[in-house]
Amino acid sequence: MLAEYLPTLLFLIVAAGIGIALIAIGNVLGPKRFDPEKLSPYECGFNAFEDARMRFDVRYYLIAIQFIIFDLEIIFIVPWTLVFTEIGPRALVTMGLFVGMLFLGFIYVWKRGALEWE
Repeated sequence: MLAEYLPTLLFLIVAAGIGIALIAIGNVLGPKRFDPEKLSPYECGFNAFEDARMRFDVRYYLIAIQFIIFDLEIIFIVPWTLVFTEIGPRALVTMGLFVGMLFLGFIYVWKRGALEWE
């Protein structure tokens, strides 16, 4: 029974070996010119001007949650489109309700001003 797992074990050993070898070769052969400017914190073209542990506005998290919701919508819609002709008109109504509820949620968020960024 364990012999069936031998190819997987060999694959993991080879993958780990390649990863370790590439890191070691990069450390040995790579340039080692450390520059204080290169090692300084850098953010979006500006020098860091605040602490990295600053508080984020709640709207940032709202946008992130909306992205996840609409990403999940795509995850459900793409497989559905592949089998649409086989599952019939009831599936069309169900998916219409699903997309409609998501659209109503989007309109609600839009009207509440959660998409406005000052």
